[in-house]
Amino acid sequence: MILELKNIVKGYHSDGRYLPVLKGLSMSFPKGKSVGILGRNGAGKSTLLRLIAGTDQPDSGQVIRHGRMSWPIGFRGGFNGSLSGEENCRFVARVYGQDVDYITAFALDFSELGDYFTRPVRTYSSGMRARLAFGLSMAMEFEVYLVDEIIAVGDAPFRRKCRRAFQERRERASLIMVSHNIKTLVSNCDLCAVLSEGQLILYDTVKEAEAAATELNEA
Repeated sequence: MILELKNIVKGYHSDGRYLPVLKGLSMSFPKGKSVGILGRNGAGKSTLLRLIAGTDQPDSGQVIRHGRMSWPIGFRGGFNGSLSGEENCRFVARVYGQDVDYITAFALDFSELGDYFTRPVRTYSSGMRARLAFGLSMAMEFEVYLVDEIIAVGDAPFRRKCRRAFQERRERASLIMVSHNIKTLVSNCDLCAVLSEGQLILYDTVKEAEAAATELNEA
């Protein structure tokens, strides 16, 4: 197994009440297999990816990683706005024990930010932040890439560049992918799970998972 989730409980406080999202969720992810995750809006898919990545912690239970997990691809909320794009990349590279100069040079070239790379991230547009986030994600080598819906950003030429880089990583790593686009999951995933009522159920194919998700939505 590349990843084990054991009795994961996660919720949030609102108006003095505790609202559970994941309710004792358990599942094992097989090594060498890419897994899609389906679920209605608000089911907790993005929360689950953050827990797997380690950017958020469960209220109880264990996330056991047997390989290097990425952060959710395209995630751009974790940048320090006071630091430049370059400084953010250097910081992340050091945290992950990567070659700082290589990661920084790759992100600069991939993101096509030019002089903005040395300016504070708070001055970036949302599209520029997305370019930086995707470039930094592609600069890092992981055994499992976590993908939350968006795998390409920017204008058409840049989106093609993103897709090529993503497919290249796909050849030597696995995915855990959240998407509402069934064609995307069919193209990229071997197995698929449905997240519903705080539980995750794994199916052998994306089509089986889609049928199960549709049935749950109609119930």
